[in-house]
Amino acid sequence: MLVSILDALALISALAAAYLWWRASGNLVRRISLTEELNAQDFNRMAIAMNRSQKLNRRAALATAVSALAIAMKFAHDLIIGG
Repeated sequence: MLVSILDALALISALAAAYLWWRASGNLVRRISLTEELNAQDFNRMAIAMNRSQKLNRRAALATAVSALAIAMKFAHDLIIGG
C-alpha cells in the first residue's frame, strides 16, 4: 500500500515538474533591434517575463524534489522491509 502511494506521488510530481518546465521554457522575451529605443514598457515586459519564468522554474524544482523524495522513501522502504 505504501509503495503504491509513493509510486503515485513520484509519478504525479514528475509529470508536474515536466509540465512546469515546459511552460517556463515557452516564455520568450521579445527581441529588439539595434535601432529600436528601449522604454519603460519594454523593461517592464522583460521583467515580467523573467519573473514568470522564475516562478515556474521554482515550482518545477519543488515538484522534482518531491518526486525524488518519494522515490528515495520507496527505496528506503524496500531496503528496510525487504520488498
